[in-house]
Amino acid sequence: MEKINEKANYCLNCKVKPCSLKGCPLGNQIPNFIAQIKEENYEEAYRILSETTVLPGICGRICPHKKQCQGSCIRGIKGEPVSIGDLEAFVFDKVIDSNYSLGKCWKKDIEKNKENRKSNTNKKVAIIGGGPAGLTCSAFLAKEGIQVTIYEKYDYLGGLLIHGIPEFRLPKDIVKKTVQNILDLGVQVKYNQELGKNISLEDIEKQYDAIFLSIGANVSSKMGVDGEDLDGVYGGNELLEYKLHPNYKGKKVAVVGGGNVAMDCARTIKRLEAEDVKVIYRRAREQMPAEDKEIEDAMKEGIEFLFQNNITKIIGTNKVEKIELIKTELVQKEGETRLVPVNLEGSNYIIDMDYVVMALGSKPSPIASKLKLKLNKWGNIEINENYQTSNPKIYAGGDIAGVKSTVAWAANSGREAAKNIEKYLNDKYEINLIK
Repeated sequence: MEKINEKANYCLNCKVKPCSLKGCPLGNQIPNFIAQIKEENYEEAYRILSETTVLPGICGRICPHKKQCQGSCIRGIKGEPVSIGDLEAFVFDKVIDSNYSLGKCWKKDIEKNKENRKSNTNKKVAIIGGGPAGLTCSAFLAKEGIQVTIYEKYDYLGGLLIHGIPEFRLPKDIVKKTVQNILDLGVQVKYNQELGKNISLEDIEKQYDAIFLSIGANVSSKMGVDGEDLDGVYGGNELLEYKLHPNYKGKKVAVVGGGNVAMDCARTIKRLEAEDVKVIYRRAREQMPAEDKEIEDAMKEGIEFLFQNNITKIIGTNKVEKIELIKTELVQKEGETRLVPVNLEGSNYIIDMDYVVMALGSKPSPIASKLKLKLNKWGNIEINENYQTSNPKIYAGGDIAGVKSTVAWAANSGREAAKNIEKYLNDKYEINLIK
């Protein structure tokens, strides 16, 4: 408790609040909730957080804080920023362990909104996908009295929070508590329901007044180099999701990429007793999109980083045996906002390797192209400023809609979509009344 008090008291409670207004994708009222921690009013701190988020225990632990809220903290200009993530996670843990739920937290708001909730009770919304965007959308719709049913392809909720982020970064019991907190609002779930397999968008559209699509985009991108189809080449997203790891014991593994998925893969593989794990990244360390803490932790765990190296070929007869790398230099090109890596001719070299993991980003599942919805040039479902797709009854958020790929941005899309879905349903109801 002393450390938490110290972290809370370090906040200046400044009036400009760049941590909230500039740094936080969800717009959490950060100085306000920290002020309540200082007074040990933890339930009030949670209530303030819950105005904008239903995932504080998760975002407090895994958000890239240095790039978001803490990166905008005024105290960080001349020293260390306020430990906003730690404080957010602390508040969630404290109140959930004392049985203070979202339902109790929102009780006053629900009472005030009684009349509007009455008119919403016959409105039904289907959420397809129970990850951060879907869970958030469900909670904010349920708060308004709308009947919500989540269709989830697995037998659990959480999406990448469960199968995409390792236990050492995000304890699964925190996800389970978060999910239960949302389900207790009256949200219904139909498990083992996968779009394109045992459910169709057309059938669901007939049963519900609106739909929110949040099925993610977890297909690993490829590099397009020779040898990419050899045995022993894996997609990072799929390895984390399905956990179909080979036996790494005593083996050499290359992880290609510089984001948090690359870090999660490398650190997981090291824990599975790989002898040598190398992260290959074609830019410099300061350009890596992964959180600094994740990079530092990986280095401490004995993972080697080959910065400014690019993989050009994967070599082997049937399976991976070696990889060819080439060194890069960073140059400023006209029209580019950051330095671009360019291969240094003649700097190629070959190293022995047993497995290669591609962690270069992700793209939508082929199911996205079969939904009869307009897609953008990257294959994501196209949405307007209200998160509405080309079918006005269907909304989308999170990775499938090309939203910035952090949990907080996905949650933001779910919350904002919920507001727009409610407005759409109310407008539709009023039109029907006029008729």
